[in-house]
Amino acid sequence: MRLTQVFGGITAALLVSGVPAARVPKRQDAPPVSSETPAPPETLTPVPTPTETLAPPETVTPLPPIETTVPPVETPEPTATDPPAPPVTSTPAPPPDPVETCTAHLLVDDFTGWESGENNLAGATSDDQTMNATSTEGGILTFTPNNIDASYIYEQFDCLDTVASGYDSLSFNIKGPEAASVSIELQTVSDCGAEAYESFYYTVDGLSGSLQTINLQLDSWTGANLNGVVGILWYGFSAGMTGTDNEWQLDNIQFLCLDVPAPEDPAPPETTAVPTDPVPTSEPVPTEPPAATTVTTTVWVTLPGGDVSTTTITVQPPTTRVPVWPTTTRRPYPPYYPTYPPWWGIWPETTAEVAAKATPMPAIKNQVVVRQESSPAVAECSPLLIDDWVSQSRLTFLYYNALLKSSSDDATMKSIVVKDNRVTFTPTDTDSYFYTQLGCIDATAYGGVSLRISAPAGTTFDVQLSSTKGACGRETTTDATMTTKQLGWTFNGKEQLYSIPFSKFSGIDWTKFEMVFISNLKKPVTFGPMALYCGATVTEYIPPAVVEPTEPSETVPAPVSKATNLVIDQFSNADENALNQWHGADEGMTLTFKKNTMTLQTNDSDLMWVTQVAETCRDLTEFDDAYLHVAYTGSNLFTIALQQHNEKCNNDIYPYPETWDSLEASRYSTKTDIYIPLNHFNVNRTRSIGFAFKGFYSTTATVFSKIEIVNKIPSGFTIPEKLPSGQFVFACKRPNSFAFAIDDGDPVFAQQVMKTIEDAGITVTFFTVGAPLRDPTTNLSAIYNEMASKGHQIALHSYTHPALEGLPDEAAIDWEYSNDIEAVKETFNGLQPKYFRPPFGTEGARMRQRLAALIDEPYIVQWSVDVEDWLWAESDTPEKQLDAFKRDVAAGGNIVVMHYLYNSTVSYLPEFIKIAKATGKQLMRVDQCMMDPNAPPLPGEA
Repeated sequence: MRLTQVFGGITAALLVSGVPAARVPKRQDAPPVSSETPAPPETLTPVPTPTETLAPPETVTPLPPIETTVPPVETPEPTATDPPAPPVTSTPAPPPDPVETCTAHLLVDDFTGWESGENNLAGATSDDQTMNATSTEGGILTFTPNNIDASYIYEQFDCLDTVASGYDSLSFNIKGPEAASVSIELQTVSDCGAEAYESFYYTVDGLSGSLQTINLQLDSWTGANLNGVVGILWYGFSAGMTGTDNEWQLDNIQFLCLDVPAPEDPAPPETTAVPTDPVPTSEPVPTEPPAATTVTTTVWVTLPGGDVSTTTITVQPPTTRVPVWPTTTRRPYPPYYPTYPPWWGIWPETTAEVAAKATPMPAIKNQVVVRQESSPAVAECSPLLIDDWVSQSRLTFLYYNALLKSSSDDATMKSIVVKDNRVTFTPTDTDSYFYTQLGCIDATAYGGVSLRISAPAGTTFDVQLSSTKGACGRETTTDATMTTKQLGWTFNGKEQLYSIPFSKFSGIDWTKFEMVFISNLKKPVTFGPMALYCGATVTEYIPPAVVEPTEPSETVPAPVSKATNLVIDQFSNADENALNQWHGADEGMTLTFKKNTMTLQTNDSDLMWVTQVAETCRDLTEFDDAYLHVAYTGSNLFTIALQQHNEKCNNDIYPYPETWDSLEASRYSTKTDIYIPLNHFNVNRTRSIGFAFKGFYSTTATVFSKIEIVNKIPSGFTIPEKLPSGQFVFACKRPNSFAFAIDDGDPVFAQQVMKTIEDAGITVTFFTVGAPLRDPTTNLSAIYNEMASKGHQIALHSYTHPALEGLPDEAAIDWEYSNDIEAVKETFNGLQPKYFRPPFGTEGARMRQRLAALIDEPYIVQWSVDVEDWLWAESDTPEKQLDAFKRDVAAGGNIVVMHYLYNSTVSYLPEFIKIAKATGKQLMRVDQCMMDPNAPPLPGEA
């Protein structure tokens, strides 16, 4: 909620709407995908990055970047019959002559300090818990990657001028599965005093299966500034020839002198690391871009060991329209924000559980035979739901399908609208496409994909199915494409059931089915639920009927009040109400004043219109037995809130307003009138500011003609029971307290954030979105469990991060809450938080009432200190985040909103903490600052 125009910005973790961009940390940057180099763990990218191999590409980051071209490197794919190829160690031109004579190799890491997180150069080294297991037994680092898309190891160190020091090569000992590959990222800065760095990539293919020494000349990383090397990262640990051996080893990382003999292959270690069960990679990584890739990187570097803020990858469009391999992991969720004036205080986020693993879809309620395809007998097969289009935000914010696998149009469509278990794709042009991934599943028991489609007559498009080539986790696919005409499909504008029979797509390995890709769209099309059907009988998935939650239907007495009537607004003036007080709306609302009426229309549930009863505080308790009356026509699908001022009734002290209570207009209305008892607004009415009309969830206009307080209601009008709506808070209740409340961010910054708050000796609250907790590629479950183990509070932030009050019905709101509650419960050993931060800060009566129906006495937590990372973190003046923090703290704010998405924001966290401590307030978790009796005791308390 705000009274300014929405500002397109992106920043930290999942709060408010805007324009997406990417921020990537230095030591765990997500490198580009060249024709040879696979992308590193996409879980490290805080927001959606463009898919490197799809056509056409997209550019996500709006800021001017530093551009670097990464040329493709040929990487032959090993076969089962040929001996494994030697590692790729291309020999580029010799490096420049060094300034001084180099006499000894420089040891970066022999992993003797692995457990302490320090390498031999006193820099940082870690896997950030992305591996299934690590061990340094026998003096060598042995590890088992969790997933090719999520696992990495990095080394950081002070800026090293390798040219001046005489180092010309990077050497390391490595053992991987036979014929496997690994990618290495080299991070360099323009000079050792620079604040921006760039990443460059190289892939070594065809490992021998034994411990071997890899020596790579530094100028193999084309374009890298070898006068300023600051980090190395290993990622993309692929499967080998068998696909079962998943143990890796790494040791003896060195920069080599030009004139000193290079190391040779090491002898096998005397001890053997304890073997671990092989862990199959869940998804392959895309390769084969049809054109050269341009990497755009903008970074904030604060000191050696700091992180990168942004990486954007732009792929030039291919010259043909042949669809190629899209991203193999989900696009991480982006955070979006608008702006708002500081005094408003916030920004304008049983049920079927969606598992992170592929699970059978619910029982088929209807079976329709479309055609019989010849296929072998199928035993023990259950239909598999790919997507039921149940959530707009799951598809277009988190980029997930029902399997929690990547599903996206990469911003090529004009629009994607999800409604009533249907999705409508409106293409921008014939280059628009959409894909949904399955994760290299064994689909041999299935006969095809079924879905309902509605499209205008004459519509045609292409359907491509893809399978992973080689072991799951490899980077290439086998693709087969058919047109709708070849499939025998025709359209007449009505919804019909269609089948994509596997038997018509030759060459696909159904044991490694990866993707459905829709392209060459010319007209809008609407898809129903998409599912795999078993055998030859085509069946469809029919979603369960929407069941709205039941609410109390009791009514309460409506006595006559002794208070006199008070006319608040008759809409005779666009700027003032009948009390000569201000009334006005957030920008984005459409208001029309005409003949003592105001017509209001909006499609944004975050916007509000306010009519004030006082410039500061007005005591409305004299009307406690009276009723707020609103005369209207049109839609009644909105919220009415009574705002409460702070205890000083001072507009310059935060928060202002201090809180409000929200009631659902439709529960108290006829078609023309709304009557709400004043005592149903659960606020301190001695400090009333005004009434806010907000949370509109219909685009139908409302025409208001009068707002007043009356002492009685018409006969026959019934007053519903007041529903619980939780505690809506912007500030701490405990005297002299201060709380950092941090929303989801980039996992790669998590360790730095935890170290900062640990060094400061404080605990904080983390609000986390549920669906990514169930996605193993994000590593968020491990990260937040570590945070919880250190005493930090874990709180709720919805399941897929929609603007909850804008959802069409209460069943959709319940779906978000129920899945979020279950995801947190299963991730944190039964934890059931009662603290919730609304996505985008969007609040309304329905989302509060439904939360209170599912959680006893919940806290809906907003904020009174905003670091404005959404506005400044990517700008040329990131230091304005400090100014914003100081401003709000000086005004009395004591609950923070920030996100660990950007390096600049994370690097300012120590200063934020220092400023907060300087106020003399005690820093603590949100539940502690709320004096919650169930919160852990503060230090020194019994």
